[in-house]
Amino acid sequence: MNNPFLNPPVLGIAAWSGTGKTTLLVKLLPLLRSQGLRVGMLKHAHHAFDIDHPGKDSYELRKAGAEQMLIASSQRWALMVESPLSDDVSLIAMLDQLNRNALDLILVEGFRHESFPKIELHRAALGKPLLFPEDDSIMAIACDAPVETDLPLLDLNAPDVIATFILNYCAQHHSPD
Repeated sequence: MNNPFLNPPVLGIAAWSGTGKTTLLVKLLPLLRSQGLRVGMLKHAHHAFDIDHPGKDSYELRKAGAEQMLIASSQRWALMVESPLSDDVSLIAMLDQLNRNALDLILVEGFRHESFPKIELHRAALGKPLLFPEDDSIMAIACDAPVETDLPLLDLNAPDVIATFILNYCAQHHSPD
């Protein structure tokens, strides 16, 4: 069976809210891109969200009953799909929506309760417990204070160090087609 976390490698950024996941990712993405990686992002939201707004044609058409709404221009396109699920979406189902052939790496923000390779971010000042003791899919910890573990420790405030770790991970976990 094919590993859904290869081709391209999938790597999560897991942490409690307020730790700085998005802030770090905004710093990591240009570093990874500068090394030639084509990076896809998958972000989990815990609430209803909209990327469109009332008054916009695409919003009005979707609200009028379009189950899928694709809006396109010469610069970007977006597909909004209405999902009547009563349960949360699964990581695997969302990964299947990406054009994996056009990517070298998929970074995932969220889905921390699912089992897939992750880097845990930990900020001691938040007073939250570490995730890794309960999650054996965490493969490294990026932190701002000492942590007792055998896992690799990365400096949370050094995006270049974390980017190097991710680049090495990609090199080691890219499966040939």
